[in-house]
Amino acid sequence: MMGPTASAARPPASPRRRSLLAAGMAGAAAAALRPAPAAAAGRCPWPEWDRFVEHFVQADGRVLDASTPRRHSSSEGQSYAMFFALVANDAPAFERIWRWSVANLCGGDLAANLPAWLWGLGDDGQWGVIDRNSASDGDLWFAYSLFEAGRLWRRPDYTRDAQQLLANIEAREIADLPGLGKMLLPGAEGFARPEGIWKINPSYLAVFQFQRLALESPGGPWLEIAANTVRLMDAVCPKGFVADWVAYEGTSAEQGRFALDPDKGATGSYDAIRAYLWAGMLPAGDPASLALLASLDGMARIAGSPGYPPETVQVLSGEASGSGPFGFSAALLPYLQSCGQAARADEQRARVQSLWSAALRPESIAQRQPPYYDYVLSLFGTGWQDQRYRFLGTGHVQLQWEKTCPLAATP
Repeated sequence: MMGPTASAARPPASPRRRSLLAAGMAGAAAAALRPAPAAAAGRCPWPEWDRFVEHFVQADGRVLDASTPRRHSSSEGQSYAMFFALVANDAPAFERIWRWSVANLCGGDLAANLPAWLWGLGDDGQWGVIDRNSASDGDLWFAYSLFEAGRLWRRPDYTRDAQQLLANIEAREIADLPGLGKMLLPGAEGFARPEGIWKINPSYLAVFQFQRLALESPGGPWLEIAANTVRLMDAVCPKGFVADWVAYEGTSAEQGRFALDPDKGATGSYDAIRAYLWAGMLPAGDPASLALLASLDGMARIAGSPGYPPETVQVLSGEASGSGPFGFSAALLPYLQSCGQAARADEQRARVQSLWSAALRPESIAQRQPPYYDYVLSLFGTGWQDQRYRFLGTGHVQLQWEKTCPLAATP
């Protein structure tokens, strides 16, 4: 088992948790007084985003990962691309990606349906939804990006869409776990087992999103989920590493404990790498940042010592193996910088640039599409390091183009 047993009655909030909740409430008050800026007149240069659109985004707004036999698209991929379009101030791309997502992943009915997580070439040779279950990470990135696009571009239709989606998320993807409280499930179906085990994906838990959503849904579960994310990481990272998946076991109607995932075990790899990314992006001094970086200190001890982050870590022993792809190095850029390891971040940035450039050479592209996941992680990591965006203590995103691009009225 991983971590202590949760008490029968929810314990009084710890000083760390009280600080987190207070920060969220203070941020909400500040946000209520802050007027929305005018929308920027045009895009700001981001060559890496332009190449992403060239290689991954179809004219209709579908984000294509051609590396798999099904040539699939996912809610995660669509939602990430919307966030990047916002960072690039690329409103037309944002619109196309969102409208394709509603039409194809939500069946054209956002009020009734959460986005299906997987779309592509089916066994019958037809294109369409392959798996109708939702994925809450994609759903949250959709909602987050829509709320911020509505605010920054003054698009009330995006805000309305985000509110509809958020209501569905709260109704279908949140569980009340015994002895813990509210927690985000990875999707609407299949993650709460009849025997009283809930499966949780730590890489879906981005605290800055929860802080932002709490402003839109003050009576919702988001600050509680943010605090429980801190508790989860503290409980399941005995050596400073987090697994791709963890579990929460109900030991009675009022008690529970964190545990190894019964299917995935103690391995941290391609999912888990994002947990370090999100933790590193929290603003310095945020109580959640301090707590999460302390829980996730293992990668700061070993990443870069052989020149690359490991591909796989066994979280109970701390044993690391393999060479992570260049996307792993990119994901660790905010994390290493926030841990005060700027020189090691620069070393990893050099690795990213070298391997990323190699993947974009004409001879490489002639053989295959650039590696999708590495590209996405690289946009997140290098975009943050280059200060194209920052997350504030309220969870709002602050974008470089707000300061450096000409401002005009909304088109």
